[in-house]
Amino acid sequence: MAAIRDETPGRDARQTRRVALLNQKGGVGKTTTTVNLAAAIAEQGRPTLIVDIDPQSHATLHLGVDPDGLDRSIYDLLLDPELPATEALIESRPNLGLLPAEVHLAAAETELVGEADRQDRLHRILDRLSDQYEFVFIDCPPSLGILTLNALAASGEVLVPLQAHFFALQGVSKLLETVQLVSQAANPDLVVAGVILCMHEERATLSKEVVADLDEFFHASREGGAPWSDAKVFRPPVRRNIKLAECPSFGQTIFEYSKWCPGALDYRALAKSFIEEWDARKSVKAEEIAQAPEDPRDALEEPTEDTTAEIVVRPSAAAEMTG
Repeated sequence: MAAIRDETPGRDARQTRRVALLNQKGGVGKTTTTVNLAAAIAEQGRPTLIVDIDPQSHATLHLGVDPDGLDRSIYDLLLDPELPATEALIESRPNLGLLPAEVHLAAAETELVGEADRQDRLHRILDRLSDQYEFVFIDCPPSLGILTLNALAASGEVLVPLQAHFFALQGVSKLLETVQLVSQAANPDLVVAGVILCMHEERATLSKEVVADLDEFFHASREGGAPWSDAKVFRPPVRRNIKLAECPSFGQTIFEYSKWCPGALDYRALAKSFIEEWDARKSVKAEEIAQAPEDPRDALEEPTEDTTAEIVVRPSAAAEMTG
């Protein structure tokens, strides 16, 4: 696997959709979603980056990269701000880059604790790569520490992969509290994009009840102004599928392992809606920029001819205005 070319400063970081995938409960499909959603978007020709910031290195392994054989990893970039990001960057697949993790990443929690900019290291790394990638997906650890805070400070959105079980609702509530704290303290632009249902069993009564509760909760939050006020339950849910559990052991994405299985179809559908949503958002932003006046003073209404005739400015007032 070849290292990607050196980064050059260029595209505005706001033109990159940065998403942290976070759930403080393990085994909910977080890494599976990170890798396969990113791979599905890359499959559509959109430059995509996976950042593995979990010391377990599961996303790295999922893509067939041996963490023990790495010369550089995200750990080195976090510890050495002067190190070019391309030293660790791997071209994993066409349009799919990887900043891999390895076991030493766990030490970063303590090694960064004394650094004043300890929560901003990842943000700066991604800024240096913003000209290369349109989508960035960050696989977070299942705990709230410096690594997760780096991911949240560097992201614009949070995606929550979860199973539709009773305890999942309590977990989401705690996670939303965490996001709100981070948005207040470190990243005011951070929002919760929504929930992706993993290992889903649509026919189960409990699953239906949990999904209905989530829909109701997000709907009730629309006017609250919280970071999750625009969140939603993404559709389709990712159905329980043994192929999704098997493909990581072969170092493959689901599209390489079993491209037409239910799991592959679901992630493709999610990727399609994710891309369409982003394109619509960029289109609105471009239209706003196009309509905005170059000079803020141009936004002021020009007085009409009749109105101008009625305005009488006393010499003393004019002096005050110019003085």
